[in-house]
Amino acid sequence: MPVQAVVLLGVVVLSGIAIVRLASSWWKYRGRRVITCPENQRPAGVLVDSRHAAATALAGAPELRLSACSRWPERAGCGQQCLTQIAASPEDCLVRNILTKWYEGKVCASCSRPFGDIQWTGQKPALFLADKVSVDWGQVPADKLHEVLAASLPLCFACHMANTLVREHPELVVDRSASRPI
Repeated sequence: MPVQAVVLLGVVVLSGIAIVRLASSWWKYRGRRVITCPENQRPAGVLVDSRHAAATALAGAPELRLSACSRWPERAGCGQQCLTQIAASPEDCLVRNILTKWYEGKVCASCSRPFGDIQWTGQKPALFLADKVSVDWGQVPADKLHEVLAASLPLCFACHMANTLVREHPELVVDRSASRPI
């Protein structure tokens, strides 16, 4: 009986270690990323195959490979040398982290409310483009992210929704800011 308990405990501990290793590797390599393409030195949006990275992490260092790239299908046969950038600094090229740093210390361009912690699962902030149109950052291709951020202003979720309503359904909007005759 005690031998079985020790074996069972060993299996549970090893399974726990494997699960933690799989989950942490998957978490580390999921999400859209922006890298500099080694071929043309321009930004490219990529997705790492996070399931493959997690599966190969059990044997040691995870094996990275791309599951998508903004330069595909034209350059689908490339050697994926950009993966060295991701391996060297996986957090710095993650779109979510780039946006978090960009919003840090800024205020909404419309209501001047400061941005606190960004809620990535619900009421995400948006971008106010130069043409006075607001867009969800998910609509911006990763390879154009730095370019769009340089020409945009930050917009909170509430102001983004109001801007979208005015743009898409002007017949439903009442402008009370205009002076009314007495």
